[in-house]
Amino acid sequence: MVDFVTRDKNDIYGMPILGFLFKNRHFLLVLKIVITALFVYAVVFGFIYPTKEQNVFTTGLFWGLFWPFFMVLTLAFLGRVFCGICPHGFLGKYITRFGLKKKMPKSLNNPFIGLMILFFGWWFVYYMFPGLYKTPYATALVFTVLTVFSFTFFFLYKDMAYCKSLCPIGLLTRAFSKVGFTKLETYKSSCQDCKTFECATACSYNLKPFTFEKKNSMEDCTLCMDCSSACEAVAFKAIKPSGSLVSKFKTMKAEVWAFILITAAITITMGFHHALGRSAIVDEFFWVQTARYFEGFINFGSIDTVGLFAFIYAVAISILLSVIGMFIASKIMNVSYEKTFYTLGYAFAPLFIIGGLSHMGEFFFYHYASDIVNAFIQAFGMETEYMKPLATRRDKWVHIFTVFNHIAVIWAFVIMFARIKLLDSTTFKKAIALPFASLLIVFYLGMNLYKVYVFKEYGVKKRGGHNHAQHQVQKGAHNGH
Repeated sequence: MVDFVTRDKNDIYGMPILGFLFKNRHFLLVLKIVITALFVYAVVFGFIYPTKEQNVFTTGLFWGLFWPFFMVLTLAFLGRVFCGICPHGFLGKYITRFGLKKKMPKSLNNPFIGLMILFFGWWFVYYMFPGLYKTPYATALVFTVLTVFSFTFFFLYKDMAYCKSLCPIGLLTRAFSKVGFTKLETYKSSCQDCKTFECATACSYNLKPFTFEKKNSMEDCTLCMDCSSACEAVAFKAIKPSGSLVSKFKTMKAEVWAFILITAAITITMGFHHALGRSAIVDEFFWVQTARYFEGFINFGSIDTVGLFAFIYAVAISILLSVIGMFIASKIMNVSYEKTFYTLGYAFAPLFIIGGLSHMGEFFFYHYASDIVNAFIQAFGMETEYMKPLATRRDKWVHIFTVFNHIAVIWAFVIMFARIKLLDSTTFKKAIALPFASLLIVFYLGMNLYKVYVFKEYGVKKRGGHNHAQHQVQKGAHNGH
């Protein structure tokens, strides 16, 4: 154990205010208790007041503050701190101490399970039934089920196995945290003579922080900061953006698929359905036409068919572009397809997490801010007026956040360029292969440029059925005039 170290300038633990926020165990304990109390209160509040008219707190807390605002923002900059204060993980550490401490079976020790729960159990269902999860009652029910599910596995298995393999956002936060500006490691000079390994002993996930730097990976670390309370040699450093992604590390197949599937399910599908769905030519898009075709002879009931087919097409296109592009790139470089795919696939990480800041920034002013504030006003009976949205879609200044879409593309290309250097091939072959390996990035860029073109050329869909044909009539009349 080390009681004192001289910290580097980029060590967040050595910075006056940030050091207190991220390292002081008393502050962190209070923060985790407060977050857990809000979590429990919101769930109970959702069951007591199950309708939107009665309750804006439950949905505002989970879908406005926790996700996507806090998680997306922290992942993009600080890494996996969302997991560090998660109520499930916080309480799970105490549950597992008194549990059965069994080893997770191989059949369950698979991070793809959590990814598939999120992908199908949430996003697939969300696009078919957009309002299903958004009522206070449904929100409370979802998180109650997840809580019982997680606590059961915390009790049964050791080493926080639920967080590693079964948590719906566990793999997502592990994968996308690599884009951030921070890393946790230890000071080598202080660890050389260590024989007690307090940092590892304090870790509920059975990790060894003193190996993180050598591996260029924090593995399943959730930044709970328990290790830093046990030993002063632990450091939490600010680094270059995506610093670990430009060097070698042990790749994880599930992480690469998380980048592809989550980019498809959130970024691409929302671009199809929510963004282009507001345009005046919405009826001309192939996912809308497919939905209308099948509606002609199939009764979908309350299913949002446009959302369903937008999701299907987005996922299919994202997978095909990734697989075919990487296959062609592997052939050009004469490198195995698997190595090419799982080495270069990490370049897709910024598309959702950095590009997502565009959506988050706009919607913070459209309704996240007011939803969050009004939620607390209602839940705690504050005697003050409800907050109005900070902006509307008519406020063009809000579109400044679309710059993050372009930053995401540049960021992705920088990582792709750095990671393709890690493959054993000639410079010429790598240069030829790079555009093919980047097909998903190119498609993402093209989609965002196309959205700009569509709204500039055709405008927003008007109530009452303004469509492409009406636009052409108006445009022709204008030209004739």
